[in-house]
Amino acid sequence: MNIVYEAESARVKGIAFHPKFPWILTSLHNGEILLYDYVHKMLIDKFIEHDGPVRCVDFHNDQPFFVSGGDDKTIKVWNYATKKCQFTLTGHKDYVRSVQFHKELAWILSSSDDMTIRIWNWINRTLLTTASGHDHYVMSAFFHPTQDWIVSASLDSTIRIWDYSVLRKKYYEARSNSFEVIAMDVTMIHKLEGHERGVNWAVFHPTLNLIASASDDKTIKIWKYSNPNWTEADTLRGHLNNVSCVLFHPKLDYLLSNSEDKTLRVWDLNKKVTVDK
Repeated sequence: MNIVYEAESARVKGIAFHPKFPWILTSLHNGEILLYDYVHKMLIDKFIEHDGPVRCVDFHNDQPFFVSGGDDKTIKVWNYATKKCQFTLTGHKDYVRSVQFHKELAWILSSSDDMTIRIWNWINRTLLTTASGHDHYVMSAFFHPTQDWIVSASLDSTIRIWDYSVLRKKYYEARSNSFEVIAMDVTMIHKLEGHERGVNWAVFHPTLNLIASASDDKTIKIWKYSNPNWTEADTLRGHLNNVSCVLFHPKLDYLLSNSEDKTLRVWDLNKKVTVDK
């Protein structure tokens, strides 16, 4: 069964599923954020405060919060129970491309066209660290589900793996000793090269030592980790235009991709082909 939600905006820029409720959060080019119930097929709420397109959203695992980032260079944390923006984080110098809550720590990870990734403490609303190294827009950045790693994708055609274990240690030390954390480094440990054009998205597998990346070269690449190196394992071809996003299935050996060729594709990771309808 297909359910279609429509809004007065030409483009949907970001989407997130709630971890517990049957909700979908969408961020739009017109500056709105819409919350839908996909079981009852209804719009629950509309959130408006960004000045311009909203490119990314993410739900918190436990708190009634979601985070958004937009072309106004800001990150906003919202309380969907009170239907209000709780606060705004500023510091990025260009569009914010991705945002993500850490599953354990009071952190938000963001990536930006200012060529940086940043980690913020959302409890005291401060910037913890800024990681630089990419030579073009950073299109996405995401935490590893269990390791102290971040994967970032950039239009400089690279994917980079960052280690934040020192940051975590100092964060705990600072919290236990009751002094404020201002800035600490995150270390780049790997640079993955192989895409012929810019990389729009890179994401960790939920359980395996794999990364999937999506590129303007119309391909999806699978990267495999074998201590201490990441290596290119496979290339999936079939899209006819830029590949915007990829996502591993949480339980099955499938990968979902979307592209500017106006298609969504489901890939069998074992056979390296798209799944028939």
